[in-house]
Amino acid sequence: MLGKLADLSEDAIQRLSDAPGADRALGALNTLRDRMDELQKRVRGLEDLEKRLTALERKVDKLSKGGSASTGSRPSKKTTSTKSSGSSPADKS
Repeated sequence: MLGKLADLSEDAIQRLSDAPGADRALGALNTLRDRMDELQKRVRGLEDLEKRLTALERKVDKLSKGGSASTGSRPSKKTTSTKSSGSSPADKS
């Protein structure tokens, strides 16, 4: 029974390859396979970049938390510049 099934599948494949336009269809399928392989490689690269980005974000958060406690004068300078720039739109109104 398995032998008959194998023979039928071989016949079906042979008929498909003899059909007009089969070469174009097989070419398109091969091209699709190649593009999918490239896409998978790129996605793997993006996953690695995402992991690196997450690690860098954690480091930046640690540094910003540690840096804000040691330098108390920097935020006051930023708020001073924000206040001066914030007052000019109020003057225009």
